[in-house]
Amino acid sequence: MNFHRVNWKTFTWFLTLVVPAVSSNPVCDVISASAVEGDPAGAVTQVLEKYEGALLLLLGFGGISVLVAASYNIIRSYVFRDVSSLDSAFDAGGRVTTSLTAVTVGMQLLWPADFLQSATVTVRLGIAGAFWYSAAVATVILLFPLLSVEFKTRAPGAKTYLQVIKARFGQKTHVVFCCFALLINAIVLSAIIISGSDLFQSLIKDSSPEFCVLIMATLFGSYSFVGGLGSTFYVSYFNALLVFVLIAVLIVKLFYLPEGPALPFGDLGHIYDRLQCLQGPKDNEEQSFTTFWSAGSLVWMVQAVFIAAAVTFCDQASWQSRIAAKPAQGVIGFIVATFLWFAVPSTIGTSIGVTYLSFSAHNANVTLSNADIDAGLTVPYIVQYALGREGSFIVLTIFTMLMMSTGSGEVMAISSIIVYDICQSYVWPFRQGHKVGHCIICSKVKGDSQKVLNTGQRDEKCQCPPVIECLQCALDQELILTTQGLRTQMIHYTCEVHGQYRSYQDIMVRFKNWCIMGVTLGIVPFGLIMISTGVDLNWIFLTGCIVTIPCFPGSVLCILWVKVTAKGMVIGSLCGLLCGVGATLLKASALPGGLGDFVLNTSDPLTVLVGACVSFFVTLIVTIVVSVCTHAIKSEDDARREWEKLRDIDNPLNPWLEFYRDEFPEMSGNEKPTYKDMEKVFRKGKVAAIVGSACCILLFVVVIPGSMASMHVLDAGQFRGWVTAMHSWCFIMAGLAIVVAPLEEVVVIVRELRQRGIKKLPTEAAHSSSTCAGNCNNSHQVHIMNNMATTKL
Repeated sequence: MNFHRVNWKTFTWFLTLVVPAVSSNPVCDVISASAVEGDPAGAVTQVLEKYEGALLLLLGFGGISVLVAASYNIIRSYVFRDVSSLDSAFDAGGRVTTSLTAVTVGMQLLWPADFLQSATVTVRLGIAGAFWYSAAVATVILLFPLLSVEFKTRAPGAKTYLQVIKARFGQKTHVVFCCFALLINAIVLSAIIISGSDLFQSLIKDSSPEFCVLIMATLFGSYSFVGGLGSTFYVSYFNALLVFVLIAVLIVKLFYLPEGPALPFGDLGHIYDRLQCLQGPKDNEEQSFTTFWSAGSLVWMVQAVFIAAAVTFCDQASWQSRIAAKPAQGVIGFIVATFLWFAVPSTIGTSIGVTYLSFSAHNANVTLSNADIDAGLTVPYIVQYALGREGSFIVLTIFTMLMMSTGSGEVMAISSIIVYDICQSYVWPFRQGHKVGHCIICSKVKGDSQKVLNTGQRDEKCQCPPVIECLQCALDQELILTTQGLRTQMIHYTCEVHGQYRSYQDIMVRFKNWCIMGVTLGIVPFGLIMISTGVDLNWIFLTGCIVTIPCFPGSVLCILWVKVTAKGMVIGSLCGLLCGVGATLLKASALPGGLGDFVLNTSDPLTVLVGACVSFFVTLIVTIVVSVCTHAIKSEDDARREWEKLRDIDNPLNPWLEFYRDEFPEMSGNEKPTYKDMEKVFRKGKVAAIVGSACCILLFVVVIPGSMASMHVLDAGQFRGWVTAMHSWCFIMAGLAIVVAPLEEVVVIVRELRQRGIKKLPTEAAHSSSTCAGNCNNSHQVHIMNNMATTKL
């Protein structure tokens, strides 16, 4: 491309920021985009009867999900010999495959709002809006593997990120960040409920808010109650299967089959020609919808980065999926999940958004109102207009699948915080006043914690045998396996060391079930309250990040920086919250209408940008400054002792070392690898996280937008190539998600069955020989101990 042409184009684009450009098109008169918005004549039609919607959602999607969850329980019980325990309910056994991790993370981070709002951003800002919307969130997701590797290396036994905060900084800091975490969960649920209610009411006749919320609560909690976190991995694959298949069908029917004039909106060339009849935003180059030179899109990108960072790094639902896999599998899973996630909003946003714009250019009398566009109804409107009743079913199915994955993840996240960080920590702890480095069973100092405490005192050392070497625990374990699924009352355990704690864990398992049910039922009044406030999805989506961002810097620093302190965490987050909210209100009050137009002005793009930036940077700066002034880390030994605190986050019945037995085969049950040992073993995972994330971020932030921006305003061929590339990306990710995940899971199941068969034969032979010698009782105990070595506790 000619250098002088590039500079002239750039200069022209900057002029449009100051002087409104007036352009013309040789084919048609240019129409302002606002001229075809605001007419309520066009709206999404309610095509489903109320009973049809209920049957489809509850018996169809809900029933199939419960069956999938039940199949997960059967596989884990009879193939992997998992015992139903508290930890397995929230970490899915800790050995989830790479592909299932990728599919689950991609689906849980793909909010229903992403499916709807990506098209809204395209309608407002053009093709650059959908791309930067997707690229901003993808960039944040790609940063998560870097943090998660450090998390799994330093706190391999933690089930929530809040447990790390409690282990390092104590009760006060823990309580503050528990409040932030629950607030984030509430905001995510609010966005899901509001968008779900809008869509259900737009497609299902006589669907009241109560009907919508009851449907959503049932879908979120049903299969989570049946199978715990593990079931969400299987159900998320089922959801991904339907989502990608239906999106592929939708794209083909709208843009490729049948060929020629019979397409609902014409081919991509016709769409491009009609798109040129519209005058786009004034800060787009040549006021075109088909350019990547869009200042509004860049502003939206910055907003999206803050929003995504808050809900990705500080939402326990994200950590749950990461905790359920080993470091290497988790890193690769998150990177693949980013490409899966990017495929949906970028494809739907670009395709549906430009189709609506081109359609509205010559059909202004049937376009959506501004309120409907902001509510995210562009997608169902276009699909329904093109495919009728079939399109309504397609949109409802895709949306419900996304909603189920995200909603169930939030139910499990809230439940895990209540169980681990509230109930076990404060309401009903096993041992009051439990200290770091002390055994939770006998309250004596652990042998591997003497250097951590460094008190100079000769405290009595813990003599509790590891559960993997305890014969009485082996007998109890066999009793659990033989009665699993049949128990109606508490088991009387025989082990004098671990029996009481095992009974406590059984109580927590029962409490976990009631907790999931309580959270599910609590969605109903919470959802009705949020709907009654009248706030829209746009307001929740944009302003929610301002009050959640203060949790972000502290949560990251507590895992990465040894010198961060409790005072720095608390003071920084509270200062960031107050300053962020204050800056938002101050900026909103300066807009026309002031705080009188509260919802409109507080969700203004520049208002949100100011509030998010102030909230983040004040929190970060104050946290660092206060920590530097108050930390007590003076040497490498001090730093080592600080990190070693996190190894104490463990369950004595399910020690985290057993998950890494293959990596540390030489260690006995009483030993634990140090942080340096863990870092050395998982160095490859860390390198993969750094290199993979850096390359992918470069792709999304530099390579793709740089290539597209070099073309300035796209011509018809370039436009067709871009849209086709998005469609191809989606098709490739669909094939990857549909085929690879079940294949890898089948391979793992077959391998497990073969290993069990190999290990079982010598044990049975020894048992038979011992029986003939008249030593039945002793041989049975040996048989149990051998089985226990291959059973996940």
